[in-house]
Amino acid sequence: MKRWINLFFLIFLFNGSLFCQQAIDRHWNHLLGQTQFAHAQAGIQIVDVETGEEVYGRNSEQLFIPASVMKLVTSAVALEMLGAEYRFLTRLGYSGKIVRGVLSGDLLIIGGGDPALGSEYFNDPYFVPHFLETWAKQIKALGINRVEGNLVLDGTWYDQEKIPPTWVWEDMGNYYGAGTSALTVYDNLFRIHFRSPAKPGMPTEIVSVQPEVEGLSFVNEVVSSDQNRDLAWVFGSPFDGARVIRGSIPKNRRLFTIKASNPYPEKILAEDFLQFLAREGIFISGEIVCQPVHQEVFKQVCLTESPPLSELIQVVNHKSVNLFAEHLVKQVAAEKKGIGSRQEGLTLITEFWKSKGLDVQRLFMEDGSGLSHFNAVSPAFLCSLLGYMEHSSVYTSFYESMPLAGSETLHVFRPANFPGKVIRAKSGSMTRVRSYAGYIQSGKGKKYTFAVMVNHFSGAPDELTATLEKIFSDLD
Repeated sequence: MKRWINLFFLIFLFNGSLFCQQAIDRHWNHLLGQTQFAHAQAGIQIVDVETGEEVYGRNSEQLFIPASVMKLVTSAVALEMLGAEYRFLTRLGYSGKIVRGVLSGDLLIIGGGDPALGSEYFNDPYFVPHFLETWAKQIKALGINRVEGNLVLDGTWYDQEKIPPTWVWEDMGNYYGAGTSALTVYDNLFRIHFRSPAKPGMPTEIVSVQPEVEGLSFVNEVVSSDQNRDLAWVFGSPFDGARVIRGSIPKNRRLFTIKASNPYPEKILAEDFLQFLAREGIFISGEIVCQPVHQEVFKQVCLTESPPLSELIQVVNHKSVNLFAEHLVKQVAAEKKGIGSRQEGLTLITEFWKSKGLDVQRLFMEDGSGLSHFNAVSPAFLCSLLGYMEHSSVYTSFYESMPLAGSETLHVFRPANFPGKVIRAKSGSMTRVRSYAGYIQSGKGKKYTFAVMVNHFSGAPDELTATLEKIFSDLD
């Protein structure tokens, strides 16, 4: 009798699994039958976490442009190699001697690659009080009123490549295309404030730039528009300060603000620090100089620590901030190889996954954020990565770094459409690219990893979102 019960149970499970696969197949085929997806490249894999078996897969071994889903590859390795409690360090000090309130030497700032220094994503660690106020008061506490020397900034923890070479012209001047620096500050952004006329199609006026960045110049080709959104783009090289702004902003605005990438974060850091020093009655006779600091002359005054990596990863995967992801690549290289190099970091990331048994032939990395169109990865690789992280000591930090359905970059998925299921995932989007990868857990506690990647479709991606909601709802 027991044998018959077991047989019946196996048949029930098989039929349930088969029904699930057939339902998903219907949804997937329906999606690919839509006009906007008829000529697209599309791949999907869903894996049972407990058994490691594929529940459903189509083109799961093929390579796709991942967009920001690449951040999962980067952030997982950063957590594994650096640890969830790892902190970036920025050091303030001086050289020379202090005699009767005069420092005969230099003030020194040594960058440690902190992507969150003065970031809008973190308040208490940097602005309560302002970290530069803290620095200035620490210098004042030494009895220094005047510096007979320079303000020296050492950014040699990272190499000189700020922007990956495969980023496109349209991206690198805009806020999401900010480049890395060992002395990154204020998210390496500045804001451009416009005034627009009441009629559409008319020239706009730049009212102000905040903060003012020495060395930047602007050609404003932005016009007013009936469309009530930011359609302005900033074009410029990371090697000079010339910026051309094109596109449109809403008409009849007294003040409309767009964000752009700052190619000179070191200048902003230095100039702001000089102002805070002046408020404390401290003045520097020399200049702002960017050069290496010799450790034997460095006398530390203040050490500024970033929030732990587990919190920085929240910004990477919840907010999908490219700058933070690129810093992780360079920081891994800096800690393991002695200098923050993108290429060294990408090599270390790839070698890490290879050492864990993942097939790195299914992974091509040109950056850590996914902004490069030259990146490629397969759904199967992503599911393997997610499966590996399930058993990692830093799994909780990794898992919680991904937004829940209905929040942040995963807001397109409505939790009410799959009741009882918990979804945490990273999304990736750029023109004609949509990707999703993460975990889904049913109300019964069954857990799956999934990766869905669609390239080269036309029109809006709404049908893809609707299809995925149906697929998720059919998982037991």
